[in-house]
Amino acid sequence: MTPVNGQRTARSHFSTTVASLPENRAIMVLTAQEREQRMISKLLLQTLIWIVVMGALLFVPAGTLHWPAAWVFLGTMAILGVACGLWLARIDPALLAERMRPTMQRDQPLADKKFMLAFGFVALIWFLAIGLDRRYHPSGVPLALQVPGWAMLLLSTGFIMWVMRENSFAAPVVKLQTERGHRVISTGPYAWVRHPMYTGTILFFVGAPLLLGSWWGVAMSPLFVVLFAVRAGIEEHALLAGLPGYADYAARVRYRLVPGIW
Repeated sequence: MTPVNGQRTARSHFSTTVASLPENRAIMVLTAQEREQRMISKLLLQTLIWIVVMGALLFVPAGTLHWPAAWVFLGTMAILGVACGLWLARIDPALLAERMRPTMQRDQPLADKKFMLAFGFVALIWFLAIGLDRRYHPSGVPLALQVPGWAMLLLSTGFIMWVMRENSFAAPVVKLQTERGHRVISTGPYAWVRHPMYTGTILFFVGAPLLLGSWWGVAMSPLFVVLFAVRAGIEEHALLAGLPGYADYAARVRYRLVPGIW
């Protein structure tokens, strides 16, 4: 009789376990939904912080809120930031999570950490210079150039989204992502240049000051070309040393930022 009772107990335990599987699945789905909601909440918060910071860096040195182009710039960046983030959350949530990580990370090369500090400093001076230009030289850029500047912002964003669609490893810092199966990407814009993300970002640093009506900002934009050229060297040093196949890719695709030039 004991074995029979044991079998009944085992069947009862098995039945209970099977019956609880849908509930367990619901808990797993709910957890995934919670992770997605937290990621989107983080995206919205980071976007809001960036918009507020950029607004302060523009309006405070300008000494006025009566700057229509600045409002257009901030509104465009807010809409694009949220829209692109939500799109990325749908097609590649792992990349979105990676791009929302801090710009200083443990496995990041020291040279890249120094670069991020230099880049942040130059970007800070750039925003302040644009604001001061508004204070002392308002409407220095004609509307006929401000509109193309706004179009360059849209083009820059679209190009960068294309880069991210092709490259799921487009992290904001230089590092090897072995835990995510990091591999060489050679399709899309990567068939033309080795660092298309920087190419698209340079368009932003030219288009934004045109939209904002600042010749000072336009004059400083070549600094970002130099910075991204330095960053490309730092990144290639890390990829050549640790990413299989990158040396062959670099030999096939000769240009770093601009096809036919460099």
